[in-house]
Amino acid sequence: MVDSISDKQRPIRSYVVRGGRLTQAQQDAIENLWPEYGLDQEDGLIDRQRVFGRHAQLVFEIGFGMGDSLVEMASQHPERDYIGVDVHPPGIGTILRDIKERGIQNLRVMQGDATLILDNCFDDNSLDRMQIYFPDPWHKKRHYKRRLIQPALVEALAVKLAAGGVLHLATDWENYAQQMMEVMSASPTYSNVAGVGNFAGQEERAETKFERRGRRLGHGVWDLLFVKNSDEKAVD
Repeated sequence: MVDSISDKQRPIRSYVVRGGRLTQAQQDAIENLWPEYGLDQEDGLIDRQRVFGRHAQLVFEIGFGMGDSLVEMASQHPERDYIGVDVHPPGIGTILRDIKERGIQNLRVMQGDATLILDNCFDDNSLDRMQIYFPDPWHKKRHYKRRLIQPALVEALAVKLAAGGVLHLATDWENYAQQMMEVMSASPTYSNVAGVGNFAGQEERAETKFERRGRRLGHGVWDLLFVKNSDEKAVD
């Protein structure tokens, strides 16, 4: 799960570091499988032909948690290539193990701050889809400023998203869903796929463990699908 510590004094960050103990299986996966399925920020711009052996639609997910839904989506859509980023080693280890066990070839993993990774590893207008599912809701009002989905962040994401590309958000906190809608609707860079002010259906998103937990607690789930406008439309 990802968070934001974003204000005027500090740069946008896509996460808050939390503790987490690695199991032996997770540790082994990181040590043995990272060379095959991991990508390092230090290597700079990602060569899609070298990494995936092709130039397919590219999907970037910020904060995949334990990676179950991302693995499922990559399995369901072999015609697309996926890159997921998170910071927490237990999730990194788990997703690497799952990729190997399921023989998935169209998914790679990165570890670190997504905003820095996007700046250093992706050309502008290079991503066809971006996904942020169930970011930390920071449910106390005094913590709302820490929420990830803020105007500066969504505009920064748009720089890397191709015209016509989709930003897909989801949350199981209604208050956060309304804030997401306000932020996205106020942006001149995006248009709501479902229509002004409307939430979307699940739209190809595999169910996450956070979603299942939310449903058990009686929470609803809200999805937002926004498409990046062409330059011509943004000017109108």
